[in-house]
Amino acid sequence: MIPFSDSRLAFPRLALMFAALCLSPLASAAEATLDTGTTAWMMTAAMFVLLMCIPGLALFYGGMVRAKNFLSVFTQLFAIAGVIGVLWVVYGYSIVVDATGMVAGEVNLNSFVGGFSKVFMLDMTHDSLVGSIPEGVYSVFQMSFAIITPALIAGGFAERMKFSAALAFMALWFTFVYAPVAHMIWGGPGGLMVNWGVLDFAGGTAVHINAGVAALAACLVLGKRKGYPNVAMPPHNLGFTLMGAGLLWVGWFGFNIGSGAAVNTGAGIIMLTTQVAACAGVVGWMLTETLIHGRPSALGAASGALAGLVGITPACAFVGPAGALAIGLITGAACFFGVSQLKQKLGYDDSLDVFSLHGIGGIVGAILTGVFASPALGGYVENLDIVSQVLTQLKGVSFTFVYCFVVSLIILKVLQWTIGLRTSGENESVGLDLAEHDERAYSV
Repeated sequence: MIPFSDSRLAFPRLALMFAALCLSPLASAAEATLDTGTTAWMMTAAMFVLLMCIPGLALFYGGMVRAKNFLSVFTQLFAIAGVIGVLWVVYGYSIVVDATGMVAGEVNLNSFVGGFSKVFMLDMTHDSLVGSIPEGVYSVFQMSFAIITPALIAGGFAERMKFSAALAFMALWFTFVYAPVAHMIWGGPGGLMVNWGVLDFAGGTAVHINAGVAALAACLVLGKRKGYPNVAMPPHNLGFTLMGAGLLWVGWFGFNIGSGAAVNTGAGIIMLTTQVAACAGVVGWMLTETLIHGRPSALGAASGALAGLVGITPACAFVGPAGALAIGLITGAACFFGVSQLKQKLGYDDSLDVFSLHGIGGIVGAILTGVFASPALGGYVENLDIVSQVLTQLKGVSFTFVYCFVVSLIILKVLQWTIGLRTSGENESVGLDLAEHDERAYSV
């Protein structure tokens, strides 16, 4: 969330981190002045990101499951929004943004997790500002990220995890995975990955890699859906899926541009690179799909757009249009191979391809950020050494992958041994709409 000018970004790379200014100690009214234009935009951006989850992601996922599980997807996402929103107020906001004890370049406990000075947001007033926007607006914007990230994971275990287990997992995962990783990359100078110099503007690590890896862990622990892969399980309504993808595409502008926490000329670059990468993702996926399968598909076009958007998320402020074009094309193709080849070869059942889209897309985008942020390739980070930055990006990717996978696995195993994770075979056959909620999406 860094306001920046339209000139090349000449300050140190650490100062380019997503919230190096806005997630550092919060500004008081005496230190900053309210910018009503930026505030209006940030309120809009927060609503855009919420729209991405409900109904955008819910439609995208809901259309891809079988009709008997359509409502269960919507119910899970609404419930996740409620649970995470409550936890965000109680302690989540504090452990993400509290920078007490953090020192730039120094690694200590506060480099990994924030403190508890802002639990229940008790110190927030009408005059509290973060940068030039009200702290209340800023906290809602950040809450929308905290909501959509675990919601993404739900696509990995769709159609087979118990509702109670899903909510318990999300609450624990938010506490022990999302919030610490968000703090490490967005907690300002002194955050672990900020100290390393990882470039991640809007969530390649904390959101996409995190969600994709957690979904992979859930797939491995839960096992395959009943009948998979021998029983056909086609999407029940691709129209819903494409509508959901369209809402996600539009909402992504709030996701990426809002992360700059400013309305300035830099916002134009972010908007442009976001759009270019989405378009290139469509082309990259469809070209690859046509070469491999002989024809493009509607689901492929929608998935390609999302792949490009995932890929550009960490890079959108650091690369130029040419870099965005390359990232979109490469990420679209890479995610296609993840969906069509990797999943089959490794034999896991990621119901809605969360790891292939968000995990692989996030990894590819994070690594390519280190390449195309170079001014030699049209990027905006001066004095960037591509080899060194790519190694730094790989360090951030590897840490996020391992930390998220291990902690997610522990949470899943604990829940499996206590309350149980998977619904019964009978409930799975009937469908979770009836079995878990005693409702039908469609009249018979």
